[in-house]
Amino acid sequence: MRTPLIEFRQVSKRFGRNVVLQSVDLAVYPGEVTTLIGRSGEGKSVTLKLIIGLLWPDSGEILYRGKSISRMKRAELKRIRREVSFMFQGNALFDSLTVQENVALPLREGFHANEATILERVGHKMQVMDLEGTEHQYPSQLSGGMQKRVALARAMVTDPETVLFDEPTTGLDPVRKNSVLSMILSNQRDYGFTALLVSHDVPDVFYISNRIAVLEEGRTIYQGPPQDLEQKEHPVLQEYVNSQEILRNEIYGLQSARSLERAFMSMRKDPEGRDGALLVISLPQYQEIKEKVGQLMVEMVLGAISRAFYKVSQCGDQCRVARYGEDRVVCLCEPGSFDPEPDKVLQGVASELSSMDFCSSGVRQGKASFSVNGGWDRIGSDKSLFQLVQGIEQQKRILGTISCKGTD
Repeated sequence: MRTPLIEFRQVSKRFGRNVVLQSVDLAVYPGEVTTLIGRSGEGKSVTLKLIIGLLWPDSGEILYRGKSISRMKRAELKRIRREVSFMFQGNALFDSLTVQENVALPLREGFHANEATILERVGHKMQVMDLEGTEHQYPSQLSGGMQKRVALARAMVTDPETVLFDEPTTGLDPVRKNSVLSMILSNQRDYGFTALLVSHDVPDVFYISNRIAVLEEGRTIYQGPPQDLEQKEHPVLQEYVNSQEILRNEIYGLQSARSLERAFMSMRKDPEGRDGALLVISLPQYQEIKEKVGQLMVEMVLGAISRAFYKVSQCGDQCRVARYGEDRVVCLCEPGSFDPEPDKVLQGVASELSSMDFCSSGVRQGKASFSVNGGWDRIGSDKSLFQLVQGIEQQKRILGTISCKGTD
């Protein structure tokens, strides 16, 4: 059984009459990305402040590496604060300091290092965060996305064991928000630190998280993998799950799996005797892709598949494209809806995918490629949708590859 790096046991915290946390249990495991979500005022930021000792619990225990923080001596607490770094909401950069001085601040305050060593470490982190050329600028001269990079460089400059992120994407547009999330995941994968995020950005944070914890009315109502949320019946959890599916479907033009099932059940052969068609494209190396380039990038690949289906088939409202399981996208087409034949559509989708580079920022060394499988079948009355999908996938027909050029 794994031992948590950080563990809350029945932790409670109140401010006057306002109970913020009530008997909270929470486990953060080493080397993972854990995201804490919940409505405003549910105590997410308070949880982070309890971990680093800016606040103390009224009751319960907080353990770090299996040892109660409240029972630690001053020297032990000081060591923990050296191991744990904090990226504050709103960045908390000092306007009077240059970018270089902001990044160097944790080294100058908490570490005994000479100036040459400090500048070397600062320079390295700024290079990693693509901040070269901004050393002598001030935060007010940078964009919001660049300021986030500076804040992350400062949080990382001490090579911490754990990084706490308090709303790291607040106030950013979607492009910069995704860039920051990708940057956090990329650095976590490269350096192996434990990450605990507080975020409102559901479902985006699901794609980079190993575990999700949900706070509701001061209690932890769920802890576990993001995908397991779908199996829970709690109405608050369903609200998060539905928001994930709705946003993803709107972005990629996808139908829900439920609407696809309904459409399949109601579909009948047309009067001219033509059948509808079911096309499936899957990623047989889904888990390997996720491990190499991350969940967020996998979602981009599957989104590109759905857009390619619409573009190549040109069947408009007569085709329904949906995510069917975590590793496949299916296209359900009404009788007579195709101009090109299904085989040509699949080849066209594969061609679209092969021209794209999805993961140049995710693969750090060398190149990688992953196969794309696809197939199709006529829709008859004797097979269920599930049976059709399974039968198509058993063909194991390789259409092509998706590429990751990497950075040597």
